[in-house]
Amino acid sequence: MSSQNQARVKNRAPAPIQISAEQILREAAERQETHILDPIVKIHDAEEYQSHLRDRRKGFEDNIRYRREHIGNWVKYARFEEDNREFERARSVFERALEVDVRNPELWLRYAELEMRNEFVNRARNVLDRAVQLLPRVDFLWYKYVYMEEMVGDVPKCRTVFERWMEWMPDDNAWMSYARFEGRCGHWEQGKDIMKRYANAYPSTRSFLRFAKWAEHEAKDIDLARTVYESALVELEPEESRQARVFARFAAFEERQGEYERARVIYKHATKLLHLGQDKKPTGDKEEEVPEWEQEKRNDLYKAYIAFEKKRGDKAGIEDIVITGQRAEYEKRVTADPTDFDAWFEYAKMEEENEESMQAGSNSSTDNYNKVREVYERAIGNVPPSMEDKQHWRRYIYLWIYYALYEELQRRDLYRASKIYDACIDLIPHAKFSFSKIWINAAKLHIRRKDLVSARKLLGKAIGLCGKERIFEEYIALELALGEVDRCRSLYTNYLKAMPHNCRAWSKYAELEKSVGESERCRAIYELAVAQPALDMPEMLWKNYIDFEIEESEGDKARALYERLLEKTGHVKVWISFAQFEGTEVGKGVDAARSTFDRAHERLKEAGLKEERVLLLDAWRVFEKTKGDAQSLAKVDSMLPRRVKRKRMRTDEDGAELGWEEYFDYHFPNDEDANAGNLKILEMAAKWKQAQQAESSSSEEEDSDDE
Repeated sequence: MSSQNQARVKNRAPAPIQISAEQILREAAERQETHILDPIVKIHDAEEYQSHLRDRRKGFEDNIRYRREHIGNWVKYARFEEDNREFERARSVFERALEVDVRNPELWLRYAELEMRNEFVNRARNVLDRAVQLLPRVDFLWYKYVYMEEMVGDVPKCRTVFERWMEWMPDDNAWMSYARFEGRCGHWEQGKDIMKRYANAYPSTRSFLRFAKWAEHEAKDIDLARTVYESALVELEPEESRQARVFARFAAFEERQGEYERARVIYKHATKLLHLGQDKKPTGDKEEEVPEWEQEKRNDLYKAYIAFEKKRGDKAGIEDIVITGQRAEYEKRVTADPTDFDAWFEYAKMEEENEESMQAGSNSSTDNYNKVREVYERAIGNVPPSMEDKQHWRRYIYLWIYYALYEELQRRDLYRASKIYDACIDLIPHAKFSFSKIWINAAKLHIRRKDLVSARKLLGKAIGLCGKERIFEEYIALELALGEVDRCRSLYTNYLKAMPHNCRAWSKYAELEKSVGESERCRAIYELAVAQPALDMPEMLWKNYIDFEIEESEGDKARALYERLLEKTGHVKVWISFAQFEGTEVGKGVDAARSTFDRAHERLKEAGLKEERVLLLDAWRVFEKTKGDAQSLAKVDSMLPRRVKRKRMRTDEDGAELGWEEYFDYHFPNDEDANAGNLKILEMAAKWKQAQQAESSSSEEEDSDDE
């Protein structure tokens, strides 16, 4: 399957306009262009031939004058002269072209191929020698040079060219080509020396593994390959030698040679050294940050170890039987109910796990890879029939999300994952409802693809179509992480235009201005916020505003805010906070705090709020314990109420009596209301009754004495 077909996302929803195959064929036939053939030129004598050559050369010269820097014109011109056996003219054309662009490696290559095709070996050698001297870092010129020398059978000169090339320290493939050249010549010892030089020049895992592979498959020297693997584990740096692929290649090599015990020892050593199969490392080991790709390699190594052990038993094919049975069961479920999205979730998860196990067992193929994708494609083709039931759509949307995550995390195909999100967004009826999770995940995927412009466009589109609070928050968080303060301000402006009642948005906007040192802008934002006619959490907004002024050491402004807030609400917590503020360093001191407590007590007393007065006095008492003296504390204690149990008639919503219930009431010492007077009358009646009982008991004792 080509990369273009892999990147295309199938949307199985029916198209609004249906087109028949007959219509497609008819339009294709109508739009087909006629092919114009070049005229056939017939030449009868030498004079016509020379005239033809002059005309063609004039055309080539005109093309060169028109586009002198276009190398294709020069190459075609030289090829024409070569076809007519005018080699000197062809060389002249190439030399003229080199004067235009002498550092063009493709031009040097075409020049050398001209000489090689016509068996001008020395001339080709001169051209390539000039080319590699001028462009020593262009590898294909060196490859062409050594290829020519090897084809003409001049081994010493070919070896000399390779040695000149190696002085420039080329990449791995150049060293491998040199060693393979010596192998083709039968000089295996020299090839081994070259590979040793390569491993010494590039002491890395890649070089050692390629050396071992060359020794095993090309040089057929098993002992040398084993020595190279052992040297990789001993001589390389720890971050190189402890890579999982070194152990995997070494164990696979021993398994191919039939040394199963040696392979088992290697796997066990890797398990102990790399802590394979363990979620956490032992506490005695030093902390080691393992990259994600290396962790995947280690997991694959552990799975390969398990597969190796299974090969020695008699359980081959058991996993395939189990997977086949599960697949049949899921097919039955999804066939019975195509909109059973839970079944599709489980089916896709099973196929993903099967794909991972096949990869671990080295039995993976393109068909195994495409099974997961096929299940997801079939699942997302079952669009919910109702455009009103958002709950059913929510389950369906998660199929798209899991599909995109699979393509991104498992297949590493970020482009296809992005196309999946785009197809899902186009499918959702945004006029009825939308899903912020889809927009946010798609935007974050663009960010991971390092496509910031697309992420911003997508989030802007999401604000227009969806407009949910979470989208604003994610977009602002993105711009804030990038340090784009002006963009954050613009987003907050649109955010608050859409949701002026949202106190959290106002508070976060103010915190942003505060974080960048714009105190006046922060104060102006708070003023706009508290002036809104409707707010969802005004107490939080006022608290943040007051805390901001306190942090700025603006005691007078904070005090003014408390007074403004008390005009709107007389809640006891506001009074307590106001009094505690006065007792801080920013406030006016302990006396001002006591005065505030006293004002609050009088206001609550006038309003008849007894429970609030109790809360206020408790807070006042705690304040006096902390910052007051014994006299002030005794004053507050004298104001504390006494709790009294009373009865009242319960009524329902219609006013019907439900019976008596007991409740607790508070009696304050300084209150002179009717309830307090009634309470005093009851106390006096109780004392009179006790006195009467005492007199009656004393008179009875006197009568008994007289008798």
